[in-house]
Amino acid sequence: MEDFKFKKSLGQNFLIDNNIKKKIIESANIQEGSIILEVGPGNGSITKELVKLGVPVIAFEIDERLKEELNKIEASNLSLYFCDFLNVDLKSILKDYNYSKIHLIANLPYYITTPIINKVIMETNIDEMIIMVQKEVGDRFKAQPNSKDYNSLSVSLQYYFDIFKVTLVSNSCFVPKPKVDSIVIKFVRKNEVIPVTDEEMFFKFVRDAFKQKRKNLRNNLKSYNLDKIEKSLKELDKDLTFRAEQLSISDFAYIFNSL
Repeated sequence: MEDFKFKKSLGQNFLIDNNIKKKIIESANIQEGSIILEVGPGNGSITKELVKLGVPVIAFEIDERLKEELNKIEASNLSLYFCDFLNVDLKSILKDYNYSKIHLIANLPYYITTPIINKVIMETNIDEMIIMVQKEVGDRFKAQPNSKDYNSLSVSLQYYFDIFKVTLVSNSCFVPKPKVDSIVIKFVRKNEVIPVTDEEMFFKFVRDAFKQKRKNLRNNLKSYNLDKIEKSLKELDKDLTFRAEQLSISDFAYIFNSL
């Protein structure tokens, strides 16, 4: 791989630190009956460790130049797809496997992180995701109310998952060396979610509440029934002068269900 020309357009940064690889593998709760989806295996450095776990590993790589390198991994439990993961029919692929839990492991460039997460959530009943992303992105995923990183994506992801930091990753752990540090985040699906009357409309409501972060709820939610929202906020000891980042997921659900 010495002569490999990395494509900036694909956000290619290959992990070379064995300690980080070990932490990623150890953080995954892989058991008998599990199946692993790996997005962006790159040169296969993590893939080689995943196949040793003895469960099916399905890896998706968009760069066909890596086909020769990845095909060197001789493992009967590895299936390789050289394609754009966002265009894959996951349900069609997964129907050929028997599994009790499904895991995603991925090193994702910034520009594609949210679309890939959304696809996995929408098309599978994913149990666990271990994702390496830019640190600032990971901070938003796990951000709590009343913090600068807390936004609509924080709410949407934490609605379904408990989210934990696995480890910080220095930019020196990659080739080529990116400009920023990364973080490995673990998502574990919640056994129960807060019931809302319409999940799709609930997430739109949350996005609207955060639409202009410096503005309060009165301004951002003026297209909704403000009287009902004000009544619900009062019951939560809050009011329309509050901003979206001051509300918890349960607050948002309570307000939305009252509309």
